[in-house]
Amino acid sequence: MNQSSETHPLEPFFPKHARILMCGTFPPSRNRWSMEFYYPNFINDMWRIFGLIYFNDKEHFVDQSKRTFRLPELRHFLEKEGIALSDTGREIVREKGNAADKHLLIKSHIDLPEVLTLLPQCDTIVTTGEKAADVVARITETTIPKTGEYVDCSLQLSDNTTRNLRHWRMPSSSRAYPLRLEKKAEMYARVFHS
Repeated sequence: MNQSSETHPLEPFFPKHARILMCGTFPPSRNRWSMEFYYPNFINDMWRIFGLIYFNDKEHFVDQSKRTFRLPELRHFLEKEGIALSDTGREIVREKGNAADKHLLIKSHIDLPEVLTLLPQCDTIVTTGEKAADVVARITETTIPKTGEYVDCSLQLSDNTTRNLRHWRMPSSSRAYPLRLEKKAEMYARVFHS
């Protein structure tokens, strides 16, 4: 099977005053998308996790009748809360044709020093899975945090300043990750309520 590479299909979502940068690995194939935004698969639980954390309602951002998410509300919420979104993979190969991290080969990754230069108030990186956490750990030359925990690190940015950061590793929001939604939300809440 010929495995062609894919470049990231989405623009980064960078609110001007973002304090937190969330990074997954790479979006699923387009046939799995319910919207043109991060975590677009309707059966991915990221936006249900946010609904539980902030509104005590896993359906807060869900449009059940259209099997999608309420994107305008979601974007407004992320802007207000200062949460930026990008992924660690810029160019990848799907070794098995799906979005499972263990079958993604990252050919080029996020330019974290450049991204953080564009986000001057960002002091927290949240990786949503092991492969994303591995990429950030390699860039910052630190260890991979345990799931639900963080490591402190620093990074020289593209403007030659140094930024002190906290890198949190969270569980994957994929339903393939064997942890109840409520437990995932509890772990993510540690970041957003700290």
